[in-house]
Amino acid sequence: MIATEFIAESPEQIGIDPEGLERLRDYVRGQVADGLPSAQLAVGRRGRIAEVACFGEATRGGVSGPAGPDTLYCIYSSTKGVVGAAVWALIEDGLLDIDERVSAIVPQFLSNGTERVTVRQVLTHTAGFPYAPMHPDLWEDRAARQERMDYWRLTWEPDSRFEYHATSAHWTLAEIISQRTGEDFRDYVRRRLLLPMGLPDLWVGLPDEQHHRAADVVYTEPPVEPEGGWTETNPDTVLHFNLPSQRRSGCPGAAGFAGAGELALFYQRLVRPAESGDHAPLKPETIEYATRVRTDDRHRTPEGLPVNRGLAVVVAGDRPTERGFAPTASARAFGHGGAGGQIAWGDPESGLSLGFLTNGFVPPEEQEARSREINRLAGECMLD
Repeated sequence: MIATEFIAESPEQIGIDPEGLERLRDYVRGQVADGLPSAQLAVGRRGRIAEVACFGEATRGGVSGPAGPDTLYCIYSSTKGVVGAAVWALIEDGLLDIDERVSAIVPQFLSNGTERVTVRQVLTHTAGFPYAPMHPDLWEDRAARQERMDYWRLTWEPDSRFEYHATSAHWTLAEIISQRTGEDFRDYVRRRLLLPMGLPDLWVGLPDEQHHRAADVVYTEPPVEPEGGWTETNPDTVLHFNLPSQRRSGCPGAAGFAGAGELALFYQRLVRPAESGDHAPLKPETIEYATRVRTDDRHRTPEGLPVNRGLAVVVAGDRPTERGFAPTASARAFGHGGAGGQIAWGDPESGLSLGFLTNGFVPPEEQEARSREINRLAGECMLD
């Protein structure tokens, strides 16, 4: 749970409008009344959060009950922003350059075309191996993961386009972390980043003794196969994260666990390092460097929108709503959402940050509408 020192005495103390916050709470409360099993919400500013608001009921460790501030949720691809920030720490510490060839760090990238891939391309999903397989049975075995990487090959030329690498890019980043530090990537993320941030309950690799706190993921109605078929994000992989082994693995692109307060505070540490005191382990210049847009007009979504990617994060740019941010967000806002509608972002201009988590998977159009409304209401919570 969030330490009390990081929770404001009142919303006004951190520039949050209590009436606006109540409108946001009411909306999430209504979503739970309409069928979402449970949710958590946290809004941050000036280095702290207003509260952790909890809604609904969840099954944890086989026991059902009200969701509370100690409930943990799978944050899915919001994990990418967390592991990405750990890579920023490598850069800050002089252990990594984004223009290095991955093959100079990871020996498994010496063949099949992958020898041309750079760290920058891995961080921006322009590396060319979006479908490189890493079966969940291998996730806890580093030697087995390395052996699998030996067989990875390019689907397209690096940097020629953007295509979301659901897990392959971040397994590569995990191996880069381990090669450059000599540590298990999960231990490094925790030691170098999360504990200094004061976030012991933001986990990349959930220990067995914490399993009883994690909300089981459920589908609110039978999932419908999307046009074009299932990708790596499909009902089987989504529900895998109810298994202790998958939670423990810390899959670096998908298996983080946290509460909404942890995510809101994580982004406070990045957008307001000066107001985070001793809990800001990254320098402002590192964060500014990492959140510059590194993609260009060649790199677009399937809908044709420029992806506006920094190093492992999405940057709002001139289309904040379409990129998962509040309509009021500045062009510099950055973050990374997750499957099922998990929301995690911060805005360096306003200092606002948002964490929203749920264990309920609803149809995609409902999830997208919910995320847009939560972002809108959060953006309207500021007093100044």
